[in-house]
Amino acid sequence: MAKKVKRSKYLSKGEVSSVSSKTLKAMRKDRTYVDYLICKLDSWSRGKRTMITIPNPNPNQTNKKFIRVEGREFFGDWKKQQL
Repeated sequence: MAKKVKRSKYLSKGEVSSVSSKTLKAMRKDRTYVDYLICKLDSWSRGKRTMITIPNPNPNQTNKKFIRVEGREFFGDWKKQQL
């Protein structure tokens, strides 16, 4: 008789989500830009590095309508803002 091989417990690879993709898309669309900025501001106030997308202030760069800037450039230095 062949010897049985012990196997570890099955671990999912996480390839398939347990939540419907339509539900996730609806949840993303439900968030407003203000909600997005509030989350970024909270992260910035904790000292995390945040990136924010803003309209390009240089009108001559027509190929880049939006640019990403760091949170400290947009909100200021978080260490100086603490009371």
